[in-house]
Amino acid sequence: MRRIITVIVIAVGLLVAQGTAAAGQPVRVEHDLLGPKEIPADAYYGVQTARALENFQISGLPISHYPEFIEAFAIVKLAAARANNDVGALPNDKLEMIERACKAVIDGKYRDQFPVDMYQGGAGTSTNMNVNEVLANVGLELSGHSKGEYQFLDSHDHLNMSQSTNDSYPTAIKVAFILRNDKLIREMEALAASFRTKGDAFLNVVKMGRTELQDAVPMTVGQEFHAFAASIEDEIQLLRDAEKYLYAENMGASAIGTGINVPKGYPERCAAHLAELTGKPIVPASDMIAATWDQQGYVVYSGALKSLAVKLSKISADLILLASGPRAGLFEINLPPLQPGSSIMPGKVNPVMPEVMGVVAYRVIGNDVAVGLYSTHGQLQLNAFEPLAAIAVMESQELLQRTSVTFRTKCIDGITVNEKVLQRYMETTVGIVTALNPVIGYEKATELAAEAYRTNKGLLEIIREKKILTEEQIKDLLDPAKLTGLDPSIYPPTK
Repeated sequence: MRRIITVIVIAVGLLVAQGTAAAGQPVRVEHDLLGPKEIPADAYYGVQTARALENFQISGLPISHYPEFIEAFAIVKLAAARANNDVGALPNDKLEMIERACKAVIDGKYRDQFPVDMYQGGAGTSTNMNVNEVLANVGLELSGHSKGEYQFLDSHDHLNMSQSTNDSYPTAIKVAFILRNDKLIREMEALAASFRTKGDAFLNVVKMGRTELQDAVPMTVGQEFHAFAASIEDEIQLLRDAEKYLYAENMGASAIGTGINVPKGYPERCAAHLAELTGKPIVPASDMIAATWDQQGYVVYSGALKSLAVKLSKISADLILLASGPRAGLFEINLPPLQPGSSIMPGKVNPVMPEVMGVVAYRVIGNDVAVGLYSTHGQLQLNAFEPLAAIAVMESQELLQRTSVTFRTKCIDGITVNEKVLQRYMETTVGIVTALNPVIGYEKATELAAEAYRTNKGLLEIIREKKILTEEQIKDLLDPAKLTGLDPSIYPPTK
């Protein structure tokens, strides 16, 4: 009876396939444990990918949206194949076919063959099988075979040899994060250098520093911009430090970390090949069972992205405030005018670049919350919600990197200073009274400050009226080096 049912199911599948082909849509038929399934004849993916396309029509965001993710998975599969060959599990001819396929995908080919939605259940199995199937069929075709001739190169037996989704998928995620981290760091270095350039240009332009939005003590605009750069450079170091938590991988853990069906020596050889392919010190995790469910690497690295987002948000907010007005705000700096700012208020220009940086920063912070939440909810030996790590972190990396390019080129590089405005503030502020403490004492300085506030006069105006200091003394008092502690030698040369 069971055999009859199986024959009927296969026959129905073939009839459907013939009908589809007759309608002008050539197909091939593949099978899995659920039965036959039509696949577009020209598709390099197979039956499990086709089922995932039906089941997970969620976001419209395919895994191919992130090229480094596909590249990373191909690197993992290549390392696995080489390791299997090293330990005698994979024949040379199969390794050669897999090598060709992986190198083609790493070179950027066949990207349209990875259509599975980033949002999926199954702890990444759909993504892993999408990769296995495409690499198998690419390998077959490049070796003179036809798609679907899996007796020569199989998506399970060869591409998934000594593996489970539970080790290959998280390892590919980590490799993708590492590849994209290099790209993000390069852009953050460029952004910091842009702030350094402005810092050099404005190094001797004196202004009032503010605490709690109240006049504090003098500084220079250059010091302010160099501080922006220094804070970003601190975040770059944090990104490098956080990346180290991604180096321990669990290839060879297999299903839950016990290494079932994994040849002796495979984990060490796989890690060695990954290190060679990526140029990073990748090593096998010390405890494979812990590494299979533990999300520490993702949590730490996502936290570094959040820290960077917080910093960029703060800097953007400062720039918006410094450019506010222009006539009824601080108006200390000018941001490049990029587009009309209102559909009803003529002449209004908004600080759109710092604003979009803020929007992105808030999104990255939210993504980090998502990573923290899902990391607490994996049950027992696996975290089935691991696809969210790929979704959240890679989105954060991409948003930060791309937005920074725009922020740097369309905003920071074009900032100018309103020196006359700053000079007027310096003439009228009471904040420079702190610099008088060593000259006239705290009590007398306090009296002058109170009088300035009471009469609405500038402190320098009162000093001149009362002849407390000579013009030469005033000039000496307002020397940027003495007033702000400015020491140009402490600032690194701009790259």
